[in-house]
Amino acid sequence: MFDRLTGTQQAPPWWLVALAALVALAAVAHGPTWRLARNVVTIAHEGGHALVALVTGRKLDGIKLHSDTSGVTVSRGKPHGPGMVFTAMAGYITPPLLGLLFAALLAGGRITLMLWFSLLLLAGTLVMIRNAYGALSVILTGAVVFGVSWFAGETVQAVFGYLAAWFLLLAGTRPVVELQRMRTRRMAPSSDADQLAHLTGVPGMFWVTVFGLVALLSLVAGGALLIPDGASTPHL
Repeated sequence: MFDRLTGTQQAPPWWLVALAALVALAAVAHGPTWRLARNVVTIAHEGGHALVALVTGRKLDGIKLHSDTSGVTVSRGKPHGPGMVFTAMAGYITPPLLGLLFAALLAGGRITLMLWFSLLLLAGTLVMIRNAYGALSVILTGAVVFGVSWFAGETVQAVFGYLAAWFLLLAGTRPVVELQRMRTRRMAPSSDADQLAHLTGVPGMFWVTVFGLVALLSLVAGGALLIPDGASTPHL
């Protein structure tokens, strides 16, 4: 296992990479599938809040995940200042940035490392979960990742890793669109963007734009890393 974690694995054929991208796109675009898959995005979103809260010296009280795919991370500390700003900003940008990190690991052939790093992040999140649905959601997600990383063959692991990376990259934009739609309808008065507007005096629309740009740039950069080069796809 140590050799696999520190070594490299073979990337799947280009057509499997393309298939993983199409499946991930379908999961984001198809409403019923998205409502289920969005739980993964919520885990990453709230985990981003929690991680930055700890890094900036705030005291983390816990995370709650809900069946409507919403979530909340509660931390204590000064109600203003850089720590609070970075904590509020982290949620929407964490899923696409995590997808970009996964893409970089996969581009380097670190498929097993990417899967076990995912498990480490899920374990850290589980420790801070404070409700039953949230615990169940994280445990089931971790069980799937563990099952693939421990029992599946190398090709299945590679395809699963690429699918996870594509999903996080493609899923980064939809929550931002949903956020702005809810803000337009005045249904999210305490959203991350509006909290940042209150903390900084900069309009909430600016922060929505920042979230969207991070998601789009991560998708472009991550896609460039995940798409096989021309030398490996002579018949494409």
